Amino acid sequence: MDRFRRPPATFEPVPGPCGPANAMSMRSYLDFEKPVAELEAKIDELRGLNTDASGAIGEELKKLEARAGKALVDLYASLTPWQKTQVARHQNRPHFADYISQMIEEFTPLAGDRKFGEDEALVAGFGRFRGRSVCVMGQEKGFDTESRLRHNFGMTRPEGYRKAVRLMEMADRFGLPVISLVDTAGAFPGIDAEERGQAEAIARSTEACLDLGVPNVAVIVGEGGSGGAVAIATANRVLMLEHSIYTVASPEASASILWRDSGRRQDAATNMKITAQDLLKFGIIDGIIAEPAGGAHRNPAAMIKAAGDAIEKALGDFKGMSPDAIRQARAEKFLAMGRKL
Repeated sequence: MDRFRRPPATFEPVPGPCGPANAMSMRSYLDFEKPVAELEAKIDELRGLNTDASGAIGEELKKLEARAGKALVDLYASLTPWQKTQVARHQNRPHFADYISQMIEEFTPLAGDRKFGEDEALVAGFGRFRGRSVCVMGQEKGFDTESRLRHNFGMTRPEGYRKAVRLMEMADRFGLPVISLVDTAGAFPGIDAEERGQAEAIARSTEACLDLGVPNVAVIVGEGGSGGAVAIATANRVLMLEHSIYTVASPEASASILWRDSGRRQDAATNMKITAQDLLKFGIIDGIIAEPAGGAHRNPAAMIKAAGDAIEKALGDFKGMSPDAIRQARAEKFLAMGRKL
């Protein structure tokens, strides 16, 4: 577990206009956040000058904090699909390792597919979720250059999906629910992955999800890219964080395919309906988990707790159901998508 955990220093909260926030994310702004960045810069400047909270500077500080908080809430209430894509990719957004460290007790990762080798892009293992033994898996993108290279930026190779199948079969054998935390731009498209049967591995993993006699819950916590996401997200309940995306191909790739111009990524993001709000309306996902004001990266602890609450509720929906009933409910859920559309 320690080999892929984010350094704890990046998780220490600091005060901000909207409450606790991640120290690093407070200094990492997206392009469209410029108005908020300017207000928060003024707030920092006044904090450095203020020695009397009841004085004139203290009053001005309170007004600026209120303005910054409102600006942040208003901004994130009307994000475009492309802006949501940027938020979903934010470097300080909670990763798989963050969710595991705060949500799963006694997590024990298992390695290898028993056929070729280990793939660290997809981390999977067993642990305890709020007193209940579970199987947990998901993509880890890494948090610095070294870890990103080790985890291949969260892009899984065939052996990663075969590891997922191995663990899902174990979970099914011992009656343990499966939790998937999805955050990937897509499966690894390299020649070596194709040579080792990437498409077949993704299909087998998707099939394993459908065959489970135990409930499985998938949460799109960042990017849900193509078959790389579907392979572990074909679940009884598919949830998305408010500012995450779920798509058949990245906006850049889609723009290149449709218009031979990756610069039209904003048009692609808008037309592909990749946001949680659109996908819930179409019946592709089952629920949306609200994010803290300013996105998950501003208050990771609150985000992880909210995700845990949603997972617990989703698993509770299947309490007392037989394996056959769970399989049937999952199959009906996906068959109904085509009927609705």
